[in-house]
Parts: sequence; structure tokens; C-alpha cells
Amino acid sequence: MSDDFMLDTDDIERRMTGAIGSLRTEFASLRTGRASASMLEPVMVDAYGSMTPINQVGTVNVPEPRMVTINVWDKGLVGKVEKAIRESGLGINPQLNGTIIMLPIPELNEERRTQLTKVAGSYAENARVSIRNIRRDGMDQIKKAKADGMSEDDQKLWEGEVQDLTNKYIGSIDELLETKQAEIMQV
Repeated sequence: MSDDFMLDTDDIERRMTGAIGSLRTEFASLRTGRASASMLEPVMVDAYGSMTPINQVGTVNVPEPRMVTINVWDKGLVGKVEKAIRESGLGINPQLNGTIIMLPIPELNEERRTQLTKVAGSYAENARVSIRNIRRDGMDQIKKAKADGMSEDDQKLWEGEVQDLTNKYIGSIDELLETKQAEIMQV
């Protein structure tokens, strides 16, 4: 029975990669003083009776480094898109020009930069917790197999494999965080 145990390391790795992907998405939504269409991804608009991402009600462009424009397709939604941006907590003041909403990205002050690095740190910590939870799931599978008769050598081998994956992905999170914090603090 003990020789039959095969830990699905591909599943563990896929789940850990998902946690990293989620972290990258969260980091992309953090404003760094540079315009980016991805900073609007978390903003949802109440359009046609349901919450809809901004990129599904208009075209999002970045014509210059400190400006994002949204060309809203339906004139009736311009006010709702503007309201959604104001209430999103991005700290951007939309300016209307017909059906085009312009979002000038202001310079970040030192206090706001420090705040954003803390937010980035909390996003990274959430990702680390996700990785550790995935590690715990893998270790639980190994303990269950040990109770079913797996040898101690096999247990150590599998635990080492799971720990190596965990270390690799936690290291990736740390690198991403360091890069993002450097980007935020760049004046």
C-alpha cells in the first residue's frame, strides 16, 4: 500500500502558481504614479443592472505616462463610470470630455508612497499565507499516507519536495514584493 502513494506535486505547484498570479494582479492595481490600464481592473460599474468591469463598457487607453482615458461606448453610462472611479478609492479625479473620461495620474507624495509599500507588503503576506496553506494541505496528505503505512524515508522525501516548492514560491513572492516596492518608491 505504501508504494502506491503519489503526491500530486503538479496540483500543489499549480495552486502555488495561482497564488503568485493573484498577487501579480493585486500589484498591478496598485498605483505607482505611472498610468496603466490594469489599475482600473478592480473597478466595477453598475451597468445594465449588473456589476461590470470598466473595460467592458468602454475602451481603456494610456495615451501618455500620466493619463488614462476611457472612451465609454454608451453615453448613458458615462456618469456611472465616473462615479465608480470616484468611489473606487484609487485617489483619481475623473475629468469628462463628452463620452471620454480622462484620468490624470497625480504625482505620489512620500507619505502615499510609504502607504502603498505597506499595502504591497500586506498583499505579499496574503500570498505567503496562501502558499503556506497549500503546503499544509500537501503535508496533511503525506501524514495520512504515513498513517496508512508509508515508510519514514518516503515521508521525509515527500515532505522535502513540498518544502522545496514552498521555499521556491515564497522566494518568488519576496522578489515580486521587492520589485514592486522599488517601483513605488521611485520618484
